[in-house]
Amino acid sequence: MKLDFLGLGSCHWKLSKTFFMPSLEELSVCVDLKRRIPTSEWTAFVYNKQGGHKIELGLGGIGGNLRAWLFGSEWMIAHDLPLLSWHTICLTWSNLNRNIQLIINGTVYLNSKLQQTLGGSHKMTVINFKLSSVPKYSCTFHVQALPSANVTETEKIIFDLLTKGFANSSISINVPADEIIILHIEETTLSVYGQYVWSVTAAQDKCEMRCEKGKEIAVRLCKLDYSTDAAIWDSPDLSMCEKVKTDISDLENVTVTPNNSAEIVAIIESLLQNQTDLSQSELNTVLQKLSDVTNVGIMTTQLADGVISVVSDVFVCTSFLSEATNEILYITEQVGNRVNFPGEYHNTTVPSLALQLINLEPQLFQGLTFGVSLFQPGLHPEIFLEQIFTEQSDRGTVASISFPVDLETFFPESSRSRVQFHFYGIENLFQDQLGSLTLNSYVVSASVSNASVIDLKNPVVITLLHLQPKQDDETVQCVYWNLERNHGKGGWDGTGCQVNYSNATHTSCHCFHLTHFGVLLDIAKTPINDKDGMILTVITYLGCGLSSVFLGITLLTYTAFEKLRRDYPSKILINLSGALMGLNMFFLLNSWLASFNNEGFCIAVAAILHYFFLASFTWMGLEAINMYLAFVKVFNVYVPSYILKFCAFGWGFPLMIVSVLLAVDKNYYGNTQSSLSVEEVSHFCWLQNDVVFYVTVVAFVVLILLCNLSMFGVVLVQIRGMQLSKAAGWCSRTLHEIRVVASLTFLLGLTWMLAFFTWGPMRVPFFYAFSILNTLQDWSGSGTLGGKAKSLKQSPSETTSERKISGSSQKNYN
Repeated sequence: MKLDFLGLGSCHWKLSKTFFMPSLEELSVCVDLKRRIPTSEWTAFVYNKQGGHKIELGLGGIGGNLRAWLFGSEWMIAHDLPLLSWHTICLTWSNLNRNIQLIINGTVYLNSKLQQTLGGSHKMTVINFKLSSVPKYSCTFHVQALPSANVTETEKIIFDLLTKGFANSSISINVPADEIIILHIEETTLSVYGQYVWSVTAAQDKCEMRCEKGKEIAVRLCKLDYSTDAAIWDSPDLSMCEKVKTDISDLENVTVTPNNSAEIVAIIESLLQNQTDLSQSELNTVLQKLSDVTNVGIMTTQLADGVISVVSDVFVCTSFLSEATNEILYITEQVGNRVNFPGEYHNTTVPSLALQLINLEPQLFQGLTFGVSLFQPGLHPEIFLEQIFTEQSDRGTVASISFPVDLETFFPESSRSRVQFHFYGIENLFQDQLGSLTLNSYVVSASVSNASVIDLKNPVVITLLHLQPKQDDETVQCVYWNLERNHGKGGWDGTGCQVNYSNATHTSCHCFHLTHFGVLLDIAKTPINDKDGMILTVITYLGCGLSSVFLGITLLTYTAFEKLRRDYPSKILINLSGALMGLNMFFLLNSWLASFNNEGFCIAVAAILHYFFLASFTWMGLEAINMYLAFVKVFNVYVPSYILKFCAFGWGFPLMIVSVLLAVDKNYYGNTQSSLSVEEVSHFCWLQNDVVFYVTVVAFVVLILLCNLSMFGVVLVQIRGMQLSKAAGWCSRTLHEIRVVASLTFLLGLTWMLAFFTWGPMRVPFFYAFSILNTLQDWSGSGTLGGKAKSLKQSPSETTSERKISGSSQKNYN
């Protein structure tokens, strides 16, 4: 029977009911087989009982190994079948001596004893093959060409001679043109020293080539292997050559193929040794090449270990690690899915990363527990594996994950299922903006190849060591890494996971699916419960709404009555009200606008919100400066274009800051997620870069508030001195001073200082005070930007109406 592996699907035969399979004394099955496509796993044919799982007779391959089945037993033969070549494979069994043999191209690769016999009334399945009844024969021969002939001419001569055919009195041979394969005997190597094509060389002779860079010579010995009496290449000696590829960017134009995958991994590993901080583009290049390696060719254990080692190197040589979390997780997962290894187990440990693979028989599955018993940052983790489910894992471990028995129902219907575990001892890989929540454990993951494990009846048990001891008043959450969060960048999610128990050192989690697991710690210690969160949200949005109404009334009033806006304080107040009006409106609409998931639109909204935020505080500062000049400095001093200069600075300075940020990197703005728990997340168009936020928001607000606080003290002393010169009762003077203090506090925005105290045990009370005081600012209303957990990203806003401070004699500058 002639089989041609075309990759065109599968077909099935079933023996007729009238056909009787006799008891066999001798069995021989021979096929001529040609592989045309590079696949890591393939099947030629199988013969098995109807409804049965064990294969009675079959032939296939996996990971460069040949796989044979006979009478329900399976053998793995460490022999690969090269592509595009015919191979004669015979499987024989003799009832006389119960001996089984597998013969490939005339060489015996398997010789073993087997007692079983072949059953009858079974089903025959042939996959991805084309059958032909015409007998074919293969022949491989070497041709020595004349020195003057080049490769192209030699190939043409051979081709013409073969296609002519051969005939004598007893036999006629005709060779179809598409069956002729002519290979030039040579080998290509790729390294940091360049690409070298080593032409055919006699055994024990050296092949010399000029270095790709420089004038020196590269040497490679074609040595004789005395065990096989065959010529094999020794490792090339490139010590005299200069490196051609000295930078990661040199790999951008290199195409990854099955033949050069291992060499590219070696090149990347060599280049990373001299790297201290990969740029984002260099990191993308490295990860793209590693991804290509995991998707082409055959993943050997040596290649898999090399890829995992490079990933470990990446952990310590880039500051952009959190930007590529999903890509790194994909690479390690793909390595686990595609690597071929003998036996049931394979593991790899490198600094800060561990991979454990298990090939399981589903019917024998009784649970599984993987764990890390010891780990220090930057060192190899010490791992363990137990084929049993453990409800209460050893609390002395760094991390462990245990599978329940009913996980078997998710295993693919095949002879074996692969389970893989990963341990990541690098918390910087999993960064997510979660307010006061921070990762407080290393990350462990588990998966079943070619299966989605969700909605388990009995949970997977995960136990993780705390990186920082948990205090009694701190809370933890069990979470998993959701690859879809943050617009495909990934983020923590608590769905389907719950805390089983938690003490000072460990947390045990129950999860009803498989993925990457971790423990989050609320570093603010005092959590905001759902009730307080709802009340604060109502106060925030109600305050913003009322403030917007009062601000609108203020602006309309000053616009309608010209007399009200003649003096400088009124004009400053109009500008401040306008800035706060824009701040409140864009805050109220922000979440709704962010829900459109339009990146450019969200960047514009975030930039406008940032602009009005900066403008509001700038005008608060100008209000304080004007008050200082009016009450403290001097009187009757003329300042040309006084309000015009104020307007130029009050609106122009914030515009300059926002414009510079957009010019440097528009991605400083965008759609971010903010929450006090991983289960309730709100989208918000705002600053995404922490450094930019702390410089242009926190530092700016602190500077304005410190200046305003100084002005507040100076002006208050001045006003009190004016009051003491007047004859008034103690009670009325005290009430008046209280009103002045309250007015100045709201006018200068000093209530914003409460935002810096919303942490620790008094976190919730300060949230209430912060929100309510800013909501009740003066009778003209005030806006609030909300009570968010960590910073001024969602802080309340304020305004004030026109006012004259009683008892003062303010003069205007003309």
